[in-house]
Amino acid sequence: MLSVVIPVYNEAENLLPLTEEVTDALLGLEDPWEILFVDDGSADATPQILAELASKEERIKVLRLRRNFGQTAAMMAGLDHASGGVIVVLDGDGQNDPADIPLLLETLAQGFDIVSGWRRDRHDGWLRTQLSKLANGLISRFTGVQLHDIGCSLKAYRREVIRSVRLYGEMHRFVPIYASWWGAAVTEVPVNHRARTSGSSNYGFERILKVFLDLLVVQFLGRYETRPMYVFGGFGLVSWGISLASAGYAFYRKFFDATDFIQTPLPLLAVMTFVTGVLSILMGLLAELLVRTYYESQERVPYAIKTTHNLDEAD
Repeated sequence: MLSVVIPVYNEAENLLPLTEEVTDALLGLEDPWEILFVDDGSADATPQILAELASKEERIKVLRLRRNFGQTAAMMAGLDHASGGVIVVLDGDGQNDPADIPLLLETLAQGFDIVSGWRRDRHDGWLRTQLSKLANGLISRFTGVQLHDIGCSLKAYRREVIRSVRLYGEMHRFVPIYASWWGAAVTEVPVNHRARTSGSSNYGFERILKVFLDLLVVQFLGRYETRPMYVFGGFGLVSWGISLASAGYAFYRKFFDATDFIQTPLPLLAVMTFVTGVLSILMGLLAELLVRTYYESQERVPYAIKTTHNLDEAD
């Protein structure tokens, strides 16, 4: 089963042509398929159009959220309710070309777990395109996952590599990074990108700033999710080092330069950094307790199994 998940928000004008294009792209496939629209609380005629489409074709399914929760939540809802072992996600604005779906599936069949689209020739404004290239470059450099276009929504996933991925905030664009850190084989293929013909974009340039903040979260979760003491404890040790150096230099100036403690800020710096170090260590211990509680209460394990041989599930 192939599931095509399409999150939409106020895309009434694009739904009919998009559905026709997606259906045309899927009709030539041998495997059964479904199209799952996730209506993220649209306020236009989107719900009515989707209901009509679903009434005419049983392979078109609709999931309507109670309000606008954002693209990440809508995508998460689609992944949770999709039936397919392979899931393709694309935007509902018509800028992703459904004709590229077979290409993604062919690439996925070569042994990859995630295939991401690469909008090599983008039809967006110059400034937006350049900022996106800058963000993609930073993301690739800091995460080690070399993708030219992490923000492209057109992607194909194997269900087994994303079933344990939980998305919050605006983290949907980082799914290939999370999956790659868990051992998934990720690649990208150039895809067609089209200019928006109707409706209006739901994104502004403030999203670029959000990407940088999200990158910090991704880096922290990817490297220190199960060992937060390395971050807080490391910062605490550095603070203690600064405190020791400041105190030592203050005493040196006291006894060799006849500089009284009240004539220099070094004693204050030593006390402040010492206290900061203590608080950092305590925060690290608290974070370790939270991590242990999180994994043990949900019976989660900090690893992912790819294949087994002669091993029963009970073992």
